[in-house]
Order: sequence, then structure tokens, then C-alpha cells
Amino acid sequence: MNNTVSAELGLRLIVPQQTIVPLVASLSYSTEDPYATRIAFHVGLDEPVEWIFARELLAKGIEERTGLGDVQVWPASESADGVPGQVLNIELSSPFGQAHFEAPIAEVSAFLQRTYQVVPEGQEGQHVDVEAELSELLDQA
Repeated sequence: MNNTVSAELGLRLIVPQQTIVPLVASLSYSTEDPYATRIAFHVGLDEPVEWIFARELLAKGIEERTGLGDVQVWPASESADGVPGQVLNIELSSPFGQAHFEAPIAEVSAFLQRTYQVVPEGQEGQHVDVEAELSELLDQA
């Protein structure tokens, strides 16, 4: 049984010289991939840009700076332009460049709470069909 949780977020893209560009992103979580969270950035008329990273990374990032390499997440008590209020910073790096986003921390927390109702923390492994995953890997080899 596949259960999916999703949410639309208003994000702010922080670009050099502290210019701020508002955009919309979609968060999604599925029991088919219980360790992962997907975020799709809607940046125009093209297909959204999608990133996949650990649900645990997003959850830890609400509390403290976390992540290595391509994805780093951390909380802040004010936005890049000095507006007070809790924001979640999400920094993404790829060979094509780097992007820094601010997300409303309360909305991300609410999304995560809904994912934990579907798959409680620590029970992700119960939602993975190891035999099917292994069979698919062997078929691709």
C-alpha cells in the first residue's frame, strides 16, 4: 500500500548580493521510498527541478546545522534580509551550481509530522520490500 504525503511551500531563493526571489516548491514523501523526501522547485514553465534527500536530514536540520556535500540544512531565527522569524535554510550544490533557499520552518515541521504519521521514525525498514529491490537491481545488472 502506497501512502503519499505532500505539501506546497512558498520558498525564497537567496542569490548573491542578498537578492530574494520567491518561488514555489512541492514537498513529497511516499511509503514506496520511506527514507527519502523529494522537493520539486517550480522555476518557470519547464519541468520542476527535483532533489531527493533523506527525511532524517530535513528533520535534523530543523534543530541544528546538518548535512555534508550536496545538501545542507540549518535553522535560523531570522531571514537573510533580517526579518525575524524561524526559517529553514536549505543549501543545494551540484556540478551546475549552488542554490540557497529559505523555507518556513513551521510548514516544513508540519509536513514532517504528517510523514511520521504514515511511517513512524525508525520504522522505515518495515516499508521496504528487500526481495523486490534486490530482484530489480539484479535485473538491471
